[in-house]
Amino acid sequence: MGNRTIDVVDALFIMGSFGLSEKGAYVTISFGIVIYCFTVACNLILLLLIAMNKSLHEPMYAFLCNLSINDLIGISAFFPRTMWDMVSEDRSITFPECLIQAVCLHMYGGATLLIMSIMAFDRYIAICYPLRYHNIMTRSCVIKLIVSAWLSDFLLICTLFVLTLRFPFCKTALTNFYCDNVSLLRLTCATDTTVNNIYGLFITGLLHGLGIFSVVFSYTWILVTCLRNKDTESKGKAVHTCATHLLVFLIYEFSGIIIVLVYRLPYFPPLLQKFMSISFLIFPPSLNPVIYGIKTKAIQSKLKQMFANRIFTNHMATISWSKTVKSIA
Repeated sequence: MGNRTIDVVDALFIMGSFGLSEKGAYVTISFGIVIYCFTVACNLILLLLIAMNKSLHEPMYAFLCNLSINDLIGISAFFPRTMWDMVSEDRSITFPECLIQAVCLHMYGGATLLIMSIMAFDRYIAICYPLRYHNIMTRSCVIKLIVSAWLSDFLLICTLFVLTLRFPFCKTALTNFYCDNVSLLRLTCATDTTVNNIYGLFITGLLHGLGIFSVVFSYTWILVTCLRNKDTESKGKAVHTCATHLLVFLIYEFSGIIIVLVYRLPYFPPLLQKFMSISFLIFPPSLNPVIYGIKTKAIQSKLKQMFANRIFTNHMATISWSKTVKSIA
């Protein structure tokens, strides 16, 4: 008997179960809400800080803004819906909602690697060719790099989903608790997904390969330049700046390795697999603004200044209010 195809426009897909007790679900929700609010707040503060300070209107911070925007896209595509599904008995999701979530999550992953590749290139130019930096990294060049990163990511991910959507759908029960390309592909009637698998491996290899190559190439030459440079202060600044970017890149790659391992090693419990599979949606977005805020001196200085001004303004407003009350009395 052949598989009955489904009209996905009107279909409701059922999200995978979390397998948690009621108490476990509420503990997880509480933790998730804290993580989500913390991540959104940190990234928004970073964006506002850079936007409000002209001294931070430099290429490096423009790329950092895009990284924060990308982090907000990734975590917002995942957390609100997932938290809702944990407390709701109805875990159904429409096809357009599922597709949008899947595209956003995949774009988040690709854009992270592309933006960090550009940031590595930016640091390479800044440290290895400091006198030519502003001639190379012009406003026009920065805009072209940012647009190219987002456009390339969009085209790569759209092609991935076009290959999946060419198949009719036969099932509606998702095995995962969020939508992604693999989950959608498993719902199709496809018997031969060779092209999809090859293309999936291609873009994974391309994006990760580009990220690793750009970091290895850039930091090798940066290291050579630092060793040749006799100025200890300049050398220290270069190492400090690069260490921040390298740490962020390693956190993302490590999160990706965790996902591969938990699905390849058979002794990982299914529940642990599910929670470890979202590590790349939790750790990079929540840690990136914190790391850049702590490790980047310019951001750290402006952050302290912003909070100091805020505290001073509130203090002066309190004094003014007290004087007004006393004069009325």
